[in-house]
Amino acid sequence: MTQRIEKEKIGQLHFQPAPTDQSGKWKKELDYAVRLGNEHKGKTAITFVTAEGTFQVETTVWSASDKGIQLKGGIHIPLSSITEIHF
Repeated sequence: MTQRIEKEKIGQLHFQPAPTDQSGKWKKELDYAVRLGNEHKGKTAITFVTAEGTFQVETTVWSASDKGIQLKGGIHIPLSSITEIHF
């Protein structure tokens, strides 16, 4: 079951790799999410896996690299933990 979480609470979680590594698949989606966040202040829904369970946050994506994404406030989510991205 996926739980919604506020981005400010993400730092309290312990990330784990998703059951299927999809990190290579997110390039196009993350490029769009960064553009959506920086140019239009639009939000993206990110679902990710932690030791505490599966969570979804709806937030602005400020930047993305081959290792992870950065959200507003310096919060990072590793790509290996992401299971879904929705706009």
